Formats: sequence, C-alpha cells, structure tokens
Amino acid sequence: MNLHLAEISRQVVAGHHAVLILDGAGWHQPGDKLIVPENISLLHLPPYCPELNPVENIWQFLRQNHLSHRIFDSYDDIVHACCKAWNALVQETERIRSIASRPWAQVSI
Repeated sequence: MNLHLAEISRQVVAGHHAVLILDGAGWHQPGDKLIVPENISLLHLPPYCPELNPVENIWQFLRQNHLSHRIFDSYDDIVHACCKAWNALVQETERIRSIASRPWAQVSI
C-alpha cells in the first residue's frame, strides 16, 4: 500500500492535493506502517456500506456469474478462473459502467 500511495503522490500535479477514498481493508488503515504522503488525504468509507463502494458490486457480479457453484482442484485453478473471469469482464466496459454507476453520483452538464 505504501508503494501505491507513493506512486499516486508522484502523479499529483505540483501544488495540488489528492483525496483517496478507501474501504475498511486492514492495509488501508493509518498506523505506524502506512506512510501517507503530504499531498494525499485518506477518506475512509463507513463500514458496511457497499452502496458507497462500487467495486463491491463488481466482485459480486464476478462471483455470481463466473466463480460460484464450482469446485477447484488446486490453487492454480482458482487463480486461472479468477483471471479468466476478470479478463471477460474488462472486455465489457458498458457492463462495468452499469454495475459500478450510481444514479445519485452522476454529474449533470
């Protein structure tokens, strides 16, 4: 996570500040191991609010449509199935948009 934050920090335009929205994953929590650059602020989502975290709906779609009701023989088979599911989904940009969009978050121009 520190490497990720450092890379985001390098991409922030000089004189600007980034706000990174995070869920409650353990590696997203501030503490003695998480180094947050000066040009980034962390905004944590409230716990148990999947409606605010669209990626939760992506994972649910993948589980329901590609990964559920299966038995895997090995760890490699699980990884292969997950990669295949992910690669199939990224080819469907409109589906991703429909799964991850929120009507209340649309910008009117």
